[in-house]
Amino acid sequence: MRAAHVSPWGTLVGEVMSQQTPMPRVQPFWQRWMKLWPTPRELAAASPADVLVEWGTLGYPSRALRLRECAIVIAARPDAQVPATYEELCVLPGVGPYTASALLSFQFHARIAVLDTNIRRVLVRVFRAEERPASSAPSKTERRLADSLLPVDGIACAQWNLALMEFGALLCRQKNPSCVSCPIVELCAWTRAGRPVASVKLRTQAWKGTDRQARGRVLAVLREGHALGASSRVVLTRAEALEAARLPQADPRQAERVLKALVADGLVVEDEGGMICLPGAY
Repeated sequence: MRAAHVSPWGTLVGEVMSQQTPMPRVQPFWQRWMKLWPTPRELAAASPADVLVEWGTLGYPSRALRLRECAIVIAARPDAQVPATYEELCVLPGVGPYTASALLSFQFHARIAVLDTNIRRVLVRVFRAEERPASSAPSKTERRLADSLLPVDGIACAQWNLALMEFGALLCRQKNPSCVSCPIVELCAWTRAGRPVASVKLRTQAWKGTDRQARGRVLAVLREGHALGASSRVVLTRAEALEAARLPQADPRQAERVLKALVADGLVVEDEGGMICLPGAY
């Protein structure tokens, strides 16, 4: 997804897919997407239903709709190409500072830091003696530090960003870091400080019993049996959709709340008769 032979569009798709999702899990989904929709124009022409079906179990399916919206915007450009400036990238649907930075570094070899979770963790450990970043978004101090370490050459910057990502994923892991085999352990301020534990514990996102699980159940039923480009559609009555969203021992109001949110987010549509299907299903 970040290799030299991959198009800017391919890298953009991969970066959006890998938001909050491990890269090994993304790979097979990305490969199929790129076969189906290798350019923005082809994804822009796809129905939202097909896009959601192919997104499958990647999680956070709203990303799939934003990616299609992004393709529509890019396809409307005079050259139908992914833009190559930070400002233009950041106004695309579903593209934020991280994704824009990744595109600029890996595809256009700009001299820019790519601050993903792994890189941020490596930098705060090595230079600030902290177990992990204190906030979910990079601070100005983190950005200044990352910028100060960049090589002068853009291609070297891309290699540097990728190397730090791999280092954080394979050695300087969140849990059980391999400090014994770390090649820069003598330079690491966190190790010298005795590997202090962060004062605030990480919040892990629950799944069982949550609205996210209930939403996933409804979408799974609607995706099942939906063939790519089919002339038929999978339709549920309102009662069937509510039953799919109903979890054991859950808040009795959860199913209704989940269905309402799915409609509001554009992930399902409900017609006047109360029938529910994926958006854009024929």
